[in-house]
Amino acid sequence: MNLIEIYIHEVTRRLPEQSREDIALELRSTIEDMLPDDHGEEEVKAVLAKLGNPAVLASEYRDQPMHLIGPRYYELYITLLKMIIPIAVMVALIAMTAEYLIGYSGDKSVVNIVTTVISKGIASILEVGIQVFFWITVVFAIIERTDNGKDGHPLTTKLSKWTPNDLKDITSIHKKKAITNFDVFGSLMWIAIWATFYFNAEHLIGVYRGGEGALNFVAPAFNQDVLLQYWPMVIVVIGLDVLLSIYKLIKRQWTKGLALYTTALELITIIVFAIILINPNLFNQDFITYMSDLFTITTNQFETGLVGGGISLFILAAAVNIYEGFRKSRL
Repeated sequence: MNLIEIYIHEVTRRLPEQSREDIALELRSTIEDMLPDDHGEEEVKAVLAKLGNPAVLASEYRDQPMHLIGPRYYELYITLLKMIIPIAVMVALIAMTAEYLIGYSGDKSVVNIVTTVISKGIASILEVGIQVFFWITVVFAIIERTDNGKDGHPLTTKLSKWTPNDLKDITSIHKKKAITNFDVFGSLMWIAIWATFYFNAEHLIGVYRGGEGALNFVAPAFNQDVLLQYWPMVIVVIGLDVLLSIYKLIKRQWTKGLALYTTALELITIIVFAIILINPNLFNQDFITYMSDLFTITTNQFETGLVGGGISLFILAAAVNIYEGFRKSRL
């Protein structure tokens, strides 16, 4: 078999069987037209080189792309991945946290709690991210191969050809005022951790004493029944915190509105936790006595310092967050 027949075979074997014979005749005719009357092997090689790789030529006859996602849909595909994966991951994190809080039995140590929340969070991110990536890719691969309007022009997020008017929709974001996915997921992870500690404080927060190679939990710091009296207000704070994370994910940058939302949330948080902290029955008396003896002060001094210090820390953290929010919104 000469080079021409081998080339034609390499092209047609990649095509549907019913069209191979016709395309072989067409291709053979094309090659013969391109060759001089008295041609040799070098002239044949030159013509075949012009026709190109048989696999590429076969894909042109099939009118189907060799790539999974072609340039027409690639930008739209990447944009949707960036938009949908973070939202799906965030929903999964919220669901994971709620499921963990509901199912927690109080038989794990602090280290185990933190490790479990982080590991479950990472596992949820990977699982949901891979699932969303897979199905979006499958959908786009199908669209790519069934679209009859292959004019070679990439589509925008409006599913239309790019025009200069699309530039008006692009907002330039200052690097220092941008909100990254890491910021959002870090916030959600922090909400999951502190919420877990709040609703299981009697098992996690308190005095630990070393012994036999392990830390033993000897006295809880809080009365769990008192903490649970305030659960509706805490749930409101958690809900507003989650909404803030969603708002950040949508805005992608600090704005005056976002800074005002943050300010309102910080003030609500301070008020809620100040109300909880000033409850005289909040702290476990064994914990107060133990810590007072440890620092050689009276129980009243320790409790007053604990409440005052806690409220001061909330105010300080809120002031920093509010200041940073407005500072970044003005960049």
